Amino acid sequence: MSDITMQVSIPADNDGFVLLQCPLCSEYFKITPQDYEDDGILELRCPGCGLTSENYFTEDVIDLAMTMTKNYAMYMIHDEMKKLERKFKSKSVSFTAGKKPVPESESPIRAIIEALTKTHFPCCKRYAKIKPLSKISGYYCPFCGVKHFGIE
Repeated sequence: MSDITMQVSIPADNDGFVLLQCPLCSEYFKITPQDYEDDGILELRCPGCGLTSENYFTEDVIDLAMTMTKNYAMYMIHDEMKKLERKFKSKSVSFTAGKKPVPESESPIRAIIEALTKTHFPCCKRYAKIKPLSKISGYYCPFCGVKHFGIE
């Protein structure tokens, strides 16, 4: 079987930042796609809890990816059943694949407007968007994990 590749398009806001969510503390934050894909950043950290995770995709992104995968799998299974139907057509055993499955709706991801403020992280010379309250209570650099305390 060949490799299967699917793409989920995540919309960026007007400043070019995409919404992410920490699976550990549920904190929302935004970074640029270039920073997310930068090989120079070894681990991405949550600005709220400072912990690392395998991914920071929002529930909308995960749900869309799962729906796309399910639809593709159902198509592949039905396609294989149609091949079996043709194979057994002239034999004494009959086999019917049935109707083509109806795919689930794949709703595109909408740009969620969050009240996040663009913040400069001098430790890494990069920008991210975080909650305004975090700027007062303290936050972590999503790129290196340095703790920043309060308003600077």
